[in-house]
Amino acid sequence: MYEDLGAQPGMQRPPSNTTPNPFNNAFYGAGSGFIRDGLGAYGERILGSGTEYVQSNVSKYFSDPQYYFQVNNQYVKNKLKVILFPFLHRGHWTRIAEQIPGGLTHKPPIYDINAPDLYIPFMAFGTYVVLCGFTIGLLGK
Repeated sequence: MYEDLGAQPGMQRPPSNTTPNPFNNAFYGAGSGFIRDGLGAYGERILGSGTEYVQSNVSKYFSDPQYYFQVNNQYVKNKLKVILFPFLHRGHWTRIAEQIPGGLTHKPPIYDINAPDLYIPFMAFGTYVVLCGFTIGLLGK
């Protein structure tokens, strides 16, 4: 796309740097290609295996994100009570499983107080952001 058109009238070319390295060291950059290629391959192998692991496990745990947001007002009230006052909780601490064709599954949070949910953590984070903004506004920063 951009071609070197040579010297243009009225334009000066910047001087070219004739020294190959800044310190005039004969060994400057001698192994940089080897190190860069070797470390690049090593990092690619580590990140590649990590990426495969994440992709295989994310779908296992978060295949249906709506499951984690199936809550109602009664669930939120009871869950906050269990979180804030665990010594008052009377009942089981295990999740309720139900039999379906092909195996077992767990009930969603709306039916099981011990099921994991994402509604309360998201609302807690949102409340934190709002309160931080309010506090910063009051302090005039």
